[in-house]
Amino acid sequence: MNALLNSLKGQLVVSCQANPDSPLRDPYIISRLALAAVKGGAAGLRIQGFDDVQAVRAVTDLPLVGLTKTDRDDTDVYITPTRTEAVRLAELGCEIVALDATRRPRPEPLADIFRAIHDAGALVMADISTLEEAQQAYDLGADIVGTTLAGYTPYSRPLSTPDWALMEELRGAGLAFIAEGRLNTPAEAAQALKSGAHAVVVGSAITRPDVVTGWFVEAVRQS
Repeated sequence: MNALLNSLKGQLVVSCQANPDSPLRDPYIISRLALAAVKGGAAGLRIQGFDDVQAVRAVTDLPLVGLTKTDRDDTDVYITPTRTEAVRLAELGCEIVALDATRRPRPEPLADIFRAIHDAGALVMADISTLEEAQQAYDLGADIVGTTLAGYTPYSRPLSTPDWALMEELRGAGLAFIAEGRLNTPAEAAQALKSGAHAVVVGSAITRPDVVTGWFVEAVRQS
């Protein structure tokens, strides 16, 4: 496995993102969230959008997993759907570029995007939702897969928890993976590593206080 990925083994990657309507939706604020994650011991950061990547790259040399989120009329693929976006992330200093590698119809072939990312000097993190997608991604040249989209495709398991079953399937198939998606407690992050994850990505529970507040409000209302 690549030396950079080896450096992330057993480590926490923190996703620092904010929705368009979030009070935190500002590249400077995202860079502060990133620095807070660095101070807390994160081994890497997952960052969305060119402006945020630039702001975070300026304040830390920690490995960055870069992605874009783009709404398109011709596809449901949302995470880094094109070569142009993927290559730009690499040019801005992302060591790893993440993209949707599900079997949903897409504007450009996965193999072409993977090749473009590698040609730009970055690694490919293929966000998948099933074991079959993970196998296909590796066949096409992905460097690592992530469980990011498990539960978000119409043919994957509907979930409100991490996809523990998918993690077991990936481990059983001997496929390295990063656990991401609905890991909302330290115990769940630790359990993902015990389930075979190479590393874990945690976002909302660390860097989205509006979302976490909503969890508490809902619990209080139901008490």
